[in-house]
Amino acid sequence: MVTLVGDKELEVKFHVAQPAEIERRLVAAGAVLLHPRTHEYNLRFDSPNGVLGEAHSMLRLRRDSSSHMTFKGPSTTLGGVLARQEIEFDVSNFTQAQKLIEALGFGSKFMYEKYRTTYVMTGLKITLDEMPYGTFVEIEGTEPEPIQAAAHQLGLNWERRLPETYLSIFRRLKDLYGMRFTDLSFENFNGVEVSLERAGILPADG
Repeated sequence: MVTLVGDKELEVKFHVAQPAEIERRLVAAGAVLLHPRTHEYNLRFDSPNGVLGEAHSMLRLRRDSSSHMTFKGPSTTLGGVLARQEIEFDVSNFTQAQKLIEALGFGSKFMYEKYRTTYVMTGLKITLDEMPYGTFVEIEGTEPEPIQAAAHQLGLNWERRLPETYLSIFRRLKDLYGMRFTDLSFENFNGVEVSLERAGILPADG
């Protein structure tokens, strides 16, 4: 068993076709609602020469019911899940935090949004994420084995896990459909029909 401590995060996501049923299974399994369905607005930053992207790292400012700044380092795969360094903390003022980041020489390169419902269960954080292109379940913890056990408990097909980011999925769809817009927003996807299955992403809830 591998245990990661400190500022490491392990997570895996699954595309799901029936999120209401997944939520019912969560409640039946004893999961506790931590945050009800909340809109998220995210900005990702980089230097003019893309130093963070080149290093496979990420600097993000997020606004939901509060505001948070996050740094994520390069990712690896551990026990079939995505593992990477994550440093996150709350900020009291989203606008001032953005000004600070920009004053340090970083500019906003990408915006994305989603609706997220958050549960906790046996030391794991489990979220239901409504993205502009589909709905996903994300399971986050500190060890790969409990993450896999929770996926099985929720009836999710482990072989259909997606150890990747929402941005990488977006890039796949952009290439597949020739999308010209850069931000992952509900407005940009309004009236746009995409097939995740065509992109090789199948629902894990059968």
